[in-house]
Amino acid sequence: MLTWFTFAIACLALCVSAITAWLTFFHKGRLVMTQPTTVYFGPDGPSFDGRNKVYLRTLLYSTAKRGYALESLYLSLQRNGTKQNFNVWVCGEKGALDRGSGLFVPQEGVTLAHHFLLPDDGAIFSFLAGAYTLSVYAKGGGEHKPTELMTIRLSLSESTAKELLAPNTGLYFDWSHDQQTYHPHVRTMARKEANLKNLLQFIEQENTAD
Repeated sequence: MLTWFTFAIACLALCVSAITAWLTFFHKGRLVMTQPTTVYFGPDGPSFDGRNKVYLRTLLYSTAKRGYALESLYLSLQRNGTKQNFNVWVCGEKGALDRGSGLFVPQEGVTLAHHFLLPDDGAIFSFLAGAYTLSVYAKGGGEHKPTELMTIRLSLSESTAKELLAPNTGLYFDWSHDQQTYHPHVRTMARKEANLKNLLQFIEQENTAD
């Protein structure tokens, strides 16, 4: 009886070790994206004076212990039958942004700001009134096709669209946890504020060069 009990315990320990090894070294898992707290539509740059882009901030994490090697990230935006891919990916934090060229995402996750810009083929996308479907896609290392991480539905009213026609103006959607929806608000960069930001940025670049 004792021999069978010992054998059963040994088999159980072997199974636990095998499962642990599989979860640690072999299980690839998948990439998961949390609900962005902020989504931005509008011009690029600290002065809101560049080409239109989409910005969001989120936590990316892997469901596997070994982590996830993210090769690329892009965003698709649809409005009333019109679709545009924002496939130029820039990520990081303010003052330390880099072109997205691969990112290792651990199981604990990584929180970054993600900027999605239009391709350099002359594409123009205006933020007009209507219902928007925003989809984020990720492609892992060794994968043949991208996977959709999340779809977000947003709405832009006629009055808000008219406000966005003003120079140096962008639109922020802030996530409301209690209402489970996004609330839009428009921000216009004052010319004085924009000039000050440009001056500070120039001084910072000069100090870095020295």
